[in-house]
This record gives sequence, structure tokens and C-alpha cells, in this order.
Amino acid sequence: MKTAIVILNWNGAHYLQQFLPVLREYTTSSDVDIYVADNGSTDNSLLILGKYFQEVKILLLNRNYGFAEGYNRALAQIEADYYVILNSDVEVTPGWLEPLLGYLQQHPDVAACQPKILSYHKRTHFEHAGAAGGFIDMLGYPFCRGRVLAVTEEDRGQYDEVCDVFWATGACLVIRAEVFEKEGGFDDDFFAHMEEIDLCWRLKSRGYRIVCVPQSKVYHVGGGTLHVEHPRKTYLNFRNNLLLLYKNLPQKQLFPVLFLRFFMDYLAAFQFFVTGKPQNAKAVFKARVDFRKMLPSFKSKRKENLQKTTQIHVPEIARKSVILNYYLLGRKTFKAESGKRKAESE
Repeated sequence: MKTAIVILNWNGAHYLQQFLPVLREYTTSSDVDIYVADNGSTDNSLLILGKYFQEVKILLLNRNYGFAEGYNRALAQIEADYYVILNSDVEVTPGWLEPLLGYLQQHPDVAACQPKILSYHKRTHFEHAGAAGGFIDMLGYPFCRGRVLAVTEEDRGQYDEVCDVFWATGACLVIRAEVFEKEGGFDDDFFAHMEEIDLCWRLKSRGYRIVCVPQSKVYHVGGGTLHVEHPRKTYLNFRNNLLLLYKNLPQKQLFPVLFLRFFMDYLAAFQFFVTGKPQNAKAVFKARVDFRKMLPSFKSKRKENLQKTTQIHVPEIARKSVILNYYLLGRKTFKAESGKRKAESE
């Protein structure tokens, strides 16, 4: 079975120099190829690849297509059974790949998986982008085993069992190539941020399983392209979160959720403003304006998703608001949040 590890690079020469040697050292199978798809970089990324990493296969894209379209264009040029979508700012560990591929090979109903994602800078703790597997709440807010909003937990082995999740992180996503292509890959219109959640929602609603395999672990720097509080990141997160809700929510839930999100988003903008982040507040307003502008082009996507849905009730979508539970009830860990949900379902 052929596996392609694909790193999408945009002006990330420093990360290539730092993390490619580790990836090369801990990826030894002859059935695994390493690719770097360059998204129109203007730094010395290509010079470094040509000088120090001649065994790495290079795919050239003529401009920065963003994460979503960049990966779609790159993967269309690769023949493999499994794609490993790997951020350039990820440090892999010995034996990181075998548990992930092994689980997919042993469980044909699983379409995709991720490892345990730990923080590169605070190595005892989970990292924000994925932690030990992703979920969303009733209003579309993502959270993880090991991370609720901005609070990341210490890894004490509390999430070391394989678990079905709602979404697997794009920082290190292993997915069957056949499934990726059949179900449409990433949505180009997202550009970057939350495109993996949109893809995973489509997979879950069409009957596939997605899991976290914590027997594999990697360390993620995070914010390698945009800092977590950068207004551009705020804009993409808010806009794309609304787009994925519109694309994927069942008809009965669409209006109530978007109605509540109207108030929640403007409350978030107000919080940005009073905490001295006016550019982030403006980004939320712009995200909502652009969401409305993009709705006509997303109607056909929503129609297709609803037609292909085979599983309306997805258990990995929480039935409560993680935002309200966090701020009003003080539930700042996944076990506190999930324990409440389990009690309600019994």
C-alpha cells in the first residue's frame, strides 16, 4: 500500500530546515514518499529543498492557493493509497506513522485518523489544533479531547484510548486517497482554516468513521502561518465556521443555529473591542458580511450534502453549547464537558 506524506509549504523555509530532517529520520518505509508542495513561495524554500533534501519530491504551484485549494491541486498529482496531510511546523516522533496506517488497514470503515497532537513549545500539554481528536458543539464551535476553547490540558494519558471523533486535524491528517477524491476533498472556497472540519462533517454524515489513534504522537508549533490572534485568522475562522454550518446542518437545525450565532458572533466582536483588539472585532463583522455574500454560491453545495447524507444524527456533535458551559459553568476540560453529555444521554 503506497503512502504519500504531503507538506504544503508557503514561505516556510525555516520549518523545512528544522523539521524535515526529523521526518526523514523517522519515516523509513520504502512504501512511503515525502512530497513538498510549494504554494508559490517567495523565500528560499526551493533552494533549501534542492540543496539538502534531494530525496523529497517537489510539486510546484504557481501561486499561493491557500491550504484547501493548494492541497487539492497537489494531491491530484499524486498516486497513493493513503494521503498524510502534514503541516510544515510538525515534529514527528519515532514510530509515528505505523499506528495510523495500521489502524486504517485493520478497520476498513474508518476513512481518516489523526495522532495525538502535543504542543511543541509546552511538550507536556496538548496543542490547540486537534489535541486528541476534534468535536463541535450544537452551535458549531470546535473543541477537542484535551482542549476546550483556549484551555489546553496536560497530557497525563487520560485520552490514550482510540476514540471516534467528529473531525481530525489538518495538522496531521491520514486519509484514504479514494475517500478524499470520492467525497470532493477540501472546499477551495475556504482558502484556509476549518476546511478539514468541513470535509470531516461530510464524511461523518455519509457514514464514515474518523478516529484519533493516540499511540502515535507528534508535536505541533501552531500558528506557523498566522498567529492565533491575527485578524486575518479571526476573519477566516468566523467566516468559514458559518459556511460549514450552512453547508452541512440538517434543515431543521439551520435557522435556529444561524439565528443564535448572529448574537454570539456580535458578542465575540464586542469582547474583542473591549479587550483592546479592534482589528479582530472588525474581522468578525467582515466575516459575517462576506458569509452573506457567499451564500448564493454555496446553495448547490448544501443541496448536494443533504442529498448524500445517510447519517443525520452524528453522536460526536455535542447537544449543548461549549461556550455557555465554559463561561457560565466553568467546564474547561473535555472530560467535564463530555461527562455532562453522557449523563444527559443515559
